[in-house]
Amino acid sequence: MQTLRVNGYDMAYLDVGHAEGPPLVCVHGSLNDFRIWSCVIGPLSTQHRVICVSLRHFFPEQWDGTGNTYSIAQHVDDLAAFIEKLDAGPVTLMGHSRGGHIAFRVAQLRPALLHRLILAEPGGEIDASLDPGFKGGPSPLLARFTTAADRIAAGDIEGGLAFFVDTLEGAGRWQRLPPAMKQGLLDNATTLIGQVRDERPPFSKADAESIQMPTLFIGGEKTKGLLPKVLHALAAHVPDATTVMIPNTTHPMFEQAPQKFSEVVLDFLAS
Repeated sequence: MQTLRVNGYDMAYLDVGHAEGPPLVCVHGSLNDFRIWSCVIGPLSTQHRVICVSLRHFFPEQWDGTGNTYSIAQHVDDLAAFIEKLDAGPVTLMGHSRGGHIAFRVAQLRPALLHRLILAEPGGEIDASLDPGFKGGPSPLLARFTTAADRIAAGDIEGGLAFFVDTLEGAGRWQRLPPAMKQGLLDNATTLIGQVRDERPPFSKADAESIQMPTLFIGGEKTKGLLPKVLHALAAHVPDATTVMIPNTTHPMFEQAPQKFSEVVLDFLAS
């Protein structure tokens, strides 16, 4: 593990593989950290320099959930500054879930920093320009995440995490998780307290149309709910987009099918 001082914060990251060509910078999603990419670092780093970051307040930091320095805006600013400070030229940026939302916003706001963009089921919601059925009002998903965060803040960490995971993956999923996966979520539990204060802006058609670099969307074929809807809505309007759905997987598709996920990414990078 290494650290890079970014916006007054020591950003932890792993740097593995070949130094030739544009680096592949990987951004984790909610309740995760740079360790989440361990199952694909091997195959990806045989041909590329792979850099996996932990965003502000995630493991290895032990954050107490207080303060106002956890937000989409802060993480976008940190990630852009991190890429700039690497001084390795334009990078390929890959983000999963909430990390996909952050990667999208970096691509939108700082396109010169990126060579290509990979979005694995980017998290967020879509507005009326992408969803004819959009009705506005409070987000049902945010309400459920807030319930999970409230439980964590009250000290019921496992109960809050179970509620969060089961919301995304279906009832009983938390109980079936392997111990190592559970530990990663436990290590980052308090970040959910910050996440429900994110005030994350929804994606719009104009946002999608503004992405200027080749973009790969990756989805789990069996993911249900809002995530695939967001993926396909964005992919339909990003000018140079490719979409690949990985069979027999859900939201953590790179953990469930690491070899196939790696093949899809490597094929895109070679195209």
